[in-house]
Amino acid sequence: MKEWSANAKINLCLNVAGRHENGYHELNMIMVPLKLHDTLLWEPAKEDLFQCDDNTLPMDSSNTLVKAALLMRQTFAIKDHFHVQLKKRIPMQAGLAGGSADAAALMRGLWEHYSLPCSIAQLACLGKQVGADVPFCIRNTCALVGGIGEQIVPFENRCDFGVLLVKPKQGVSTKEAFQTLDLTACPHPDAQHCQAALAAGDFDRFCTLAQNSLETSAFALVKEVAEVKKELLAYRFPLVLMSGSGSTVFALSPNRNLLQAVKQEMVQRYAFAEVTELL
Repeated sequence: MKEWSANAKINLCLNVAGRHENGYHELNMIMVPLKLHDTLLWEPAKEDLFQCDDNTLPMDSSNTLVKAALLMRQTFAIKDHFHVQLKKRIPMQAGLAGGSADAAALMRGLWEHYSLPCSIAQLACLGKQVGADVPFCIRNTCALVGGIGEQIVPFENRCDFGVLLVKPKQGVSTKEAFQTLDLTACPHPDAQHCQAALAAGDFDRFCTLAQNSLETSAFALVKEVAEVKKELLAYRFPLVLMSGSGSTVFALSPNRNLLQAVKQEMVQRYAFAEVTELL
């Protein structure tokens, strides 16, 4: 069986710039992949079999991984069926793109295995049909992301820092976070300025600029998210921010020892706490 990694992501900056008539939102974001990952074991088979070591995750047509498999087979006329074993490490409803990462890893893996006739950019574009975060997860590199998630401009991050992730038990519904968002009251960070600071290696400036438009609505939906952020702020990390629509909150610091020490505190009180690095 082939083994492929499905990397989590965080949004280092997230601006919801506006709402389109079709209900989608215009986004400007900095997204980065993490070393934290799910693992996919894959092999061709006579009939489809999708398995997961987390039995709370349905492995049916509602799962992005299954959707991605069907899309790839139809698009590229792949005759094989697939046996996929998924080892989950990325928590669900966390703002870490776990489902999108799984779908992207399968699409990228099939693209490589079958030497499919398209570029990685074209594969990422195809990923839009599975989910908004899938194109970024296919590219799997630090990027300025716009549109509804399909406009991806990679860049080099020259800042050095580790990442502490903390997630309360309850997740946040992405749909509800956007539905309850007040565009006139939420913060609107400048993702381009954040990108320039990261590219210049100016970590301090980046930390003064980064915000997430969805924090206020997520805090109202799941109060524990706000509690996690308040607790992490007390440690005076350079930046504490929610990722995506939540419910994970992350802290950034060049001091890995501090991140590990705080993780030991957080893991005793919250459903998930992990220290990781940018990929």
